[in-house]
Amino acid sequence: MTNTGGRRVRANMSLTLDGRYSGPGGPGDLGAIVAYAATDVARDHMARMWEGATTALLGRLNAEGFLGFWPSVAADENADPRDRGYAKWLTDVEKVVLSRTLTEAPWERTRVVDAPAADVVAELKASGEGDILVNNSASVIRALLEADLLDRLYLMICPEIAGGGKRLLDDGLPASKWELSRLDTGDLGEIAMIYDRKR
Repeated sequence: MTNTGGRRVRANMSLTLDGRYSGPGGPGDLGAIVAYAATDVARDHMARMWEGATTALLGRLNAEGFLGFWPSVAADENADPRDRGYAKWLTDVEKVVLSRTLTEAPWERTRVVDAPAADVVAELKASGEGDILVNNSASVIRALLEADLLDRLYLMICPEIAGGGKRLLDDGLPASKWELSRLDTGDLGEIAMIYDRKR
């Protein structure tokens, strides 16, 4: 990465060919993405993204959704070791959830913060060690792109056109340059990419 000092901020997101992170049916419409989440390329990509990260930064929807899924994977001895490794990391790591509506933390080792993402990241970068991972929280990722606070992007491109739904990269973001650090392709046509911010 081109950022040589302090805590780095990473983000990951899975997208369709038309740049959607959910389909036309709303936030739960993940049909064009879920089919590729269990491939070797996707699992290896996930294993790389949390290495060295000591804080998970999440939006409320993902924090609540992850709580309903990942703790059971962490406890499942039959789960793929890569899934289980990520699940254990997520369960045990410091979690910061950005929310205006939550009054209690949904997980252990979690604090809820009602503040702009850029301010929270500035505070996190000023203290602690290890990288900060923003995991699949599109609103947080967009806010950090707007503030030019992301150092690395982990993108998984799924070979489907959703035809509607929310996009990650909308008009209005400031221009920025990124360098491709890694690219892996899977048998189903999925592509895992890592981009580092060029500053």
